[in-house]
Amino acid sequence: MNNFVWHSPCKIFFGAYTQADIAAECSQYGKKVLIVYGSERIKSNGLFDNVAKQFVTAGIEYLQLGGVLPNPRLSTVHEGVAICKKEKVDFILAIGGGSVIDTAKAIAVGAKYSGDVWDFYMNKGKITETLPIGCILTLAATGSECNGNSVISNWDSKMKRAVGTPLLLPKFSILDPALTATVPRDHTVYGMVDIMAHVFEQYFSPTKSTYLVDRMSEAVMKTVVAIGPKLLTKLDDYGYRAEILWSGTQALNLSLSCGKDTDFASHDIEHEVSAIYDIPHGGGLAIIFPNWMKYVYKTDINKFYNFAVNVWCIDPKGKSDDTVALEGIEATRAFFTSLGAPSTLAHYKIGGDKIDEMAEKCTMFGPVGGFKKLEKQDVAAILKMCL
Repeated sequence: MNNFVWHSPCKIFFGAYTQADIAAECSQYGKKVLIVYGSERIKSNGLFDNVAKQFVTAGIEYLQLGGVLPNPRLSTVHEGVAICKKEKVDFILAIGGGSVIDTAKAIAVGAKYSGDVWDFYMNKGKITETLPIGCILTLAATGSECNGNSVISNWDSKMKRAVGTPLLLPKFSILDPALTATVPRDHTVYGMVDIMAHVFEQYFSPTKSTYLVDRMSEAVMKTVVAIGPKLLTKLDDYGYRAEILWSGTQALNLSLSCGKDTDFASHDIEHEVSAIYDIPHGGGLAIIFPNWMKYVYKTDINKFYNFAVNVWCIDPKGKSDDTVALEGIEATRAFFTSLGAPSTLAHYKIGGDKIDEMAEKCTMFGPVGGFKKLEKQDVAAILKMCL
């Protein structure tokens, strides 16, 4: 196990009607708030009005920026940065899922920077100051509500890039499972795939002697495997939504990477696909991850053996370690398919004509991954497996 420092000061309010505390939390950081959101659903279901009324009562002035899209656009970030600078905004409140929260984080960076915020996403500088942000989460998926990561798409250059800094950790996040009850089936599925992917990327690590954290990772994965299919039979079930919502936060609050080197290569590869084709992030991960697994599993067959036995309950009796590992990989693919997630890029009518471009962009700053370092030719090979 490696040395580590884990500090997560994000205040979590979990449970029904926890958004009732929103004005008190926001007022600690100033009297002018920018509300960032995506779907107009938060207005039709009364959530926006509830927050607005609290702000008015508390004497908090609020502005709003809606229309955040999946694979959130740099253009929206620029719009939010302009509002913050012109209006001298004190605090940003994100109401939505990962795309909305990531947009709010990018705006928080840009509001305190004299240049183009995209500089940071292209590794051209270090973030030193941000506006504070808070979240009301409406979708279980990215874990952005409890980490300092942000992923943004530059539609002009067809690039999707990430930044990460403790400065972007939300001051608080409100997690009310009831707010996720109306999330459509397909987005619920994509969210669960994303949750599993985040755990995979911390579980499949070259670091040795990580028994406790590995078992914690397996617990999150087994929860999604057990609860996910049940949730899809009753999308408005509070108990099922609560389990998946908390699994999403635990999957990427970085506690599962304590003491470990991680491997986010599959996310890096998917970012190149969705940057060009604008496909659902979770859909892309469902396609890429089993193929990444099959490409790298011989790097540490024992890790994949444990994954197969401990998560998928594969019976190892009379089988080689290699066979057990491969059965675990196929069980992963079968689970995603059973949820309704795609298994090939052909599902999105994506062919192989841009594979070299995606592989080139994916490795433009060097090889990706930690479990196994992937060069351009490796990324291209995995993408070809996905066709």
